[in-house]
Amino acid sequence: MLQFSKRRIWIFMALVSWSVPLGLYNWFGDRFFSDWRIWLPTSLFAYLVCLLLLIIQENLIFRIMKRFPEIRQTLIRIGLEFLVFLSIIGASTLVPFYTFQFIPFLDFHPASMAANNLWLGTCTIILFIGLYEGLYSLERWKENSVQAEIYKREVLLNQLDVLKNQINPHFLFNSLNALSSLISEEPQQAEKYVDEMARVYRYLLQTNENNLTTLENEVDFIKSYYHLLKMRYQAGVSLDIAVSAHYHDRQLPPLTLQLLVENAVKHNRVQANKPLHIQIALTPDGWLQVRNNLQAKNVRVLSNKVGLTNINAKYRLLGEPEPIISDQGGFFTVTLPLLAPARV
Repeated sequence: MLQFSKRRIWIFMALVSWSVPLGLYNWFGDRFFSDWRIWLPTSLFAYLVCLLLLIIQENLIFRIMKRFPEIRQTLIRIGLEFLVFLSIIGASTLVPFYTFQFIPFLDFHPASMAANNLWLGTCTIILFIGLYEGLYSLERWKENSVQAEIYKREVLLNQLDVLKNQINPHFLFNSLNALSSLISEEPQQAEKYVDEMARVYRYLLQTNENNLTTLENEVDFIKSYYHLLKMRYQAGVSLDIAVSAHYHDRQLPPLTLQLLVENAVKHNRVQANKPLHIQIALTPDGWLQVRNNLQAKNVRVLSNKVGLTNINAKYRLLGEPEPIISDQGGFFTVTLPLLAPARV
């Protein structure tokens, strides 16, 4: 399928509009402008050849840019583009040159085909490459800027959704109910519950200020968050954390663990006789893996997939590999890359 860019077509035509007459003038001399029987048919034929070659050129350039799209691949892209432009300009010169020799009334007998047009072709190639690469870089910059803004908007909206989910009346009502029961039955446990609840809300309110946090902070937070879940679901949920202290300074987007744990609780049955087991561990490659047994609820929970979308958007925004998601063997598993510690 041929691919065209309107702006590149206009650039091509803008260059052709003056280079074709100039090239023909180099061949025919003053006769080109003084005799309409020369400039009219030769110009029409030359422009038609250039238009047909434009189709081929655009298709080849599109394939090159698709195959080597990155900025670091610019030299490779320019080298291949140079060969394309050289071939196209060569064809746009050779086809008219040999065609005109077979038209008697043109009386076309130039002494040298290349001598007069060599500099013109070279200048045209340089202009083509400069304009194409400049336009391509501008388009990529705009695309990246727009994509970055989309990711930022996704992150902000998802962070807001997380806060709304956690500070909504339902969550607060359950937390306060559990606290009320503890106050009358286990006052010491109630005090600990209040501390954990305060840590959860404090972390939720403060973490949005940073793009990254340490794994240690995330693990400490998820322990507090799990304490609230445990008070609500009792034996219906369990959490195992196996993270070496050696990795505590590694970094990841804040609230990542909370989103994954919340996602597990939201979409699975949580019952004392059939508990939901959540595991947080490290892979041999040093990635973080969050895993839970699958026991989907009978009634499908309405979901806008905020949690996983949030995490993917954050990793894309950071320019890091996206998490690997799997639901095989009766387990739902999300494996996330951990970023190198921040340099002080």
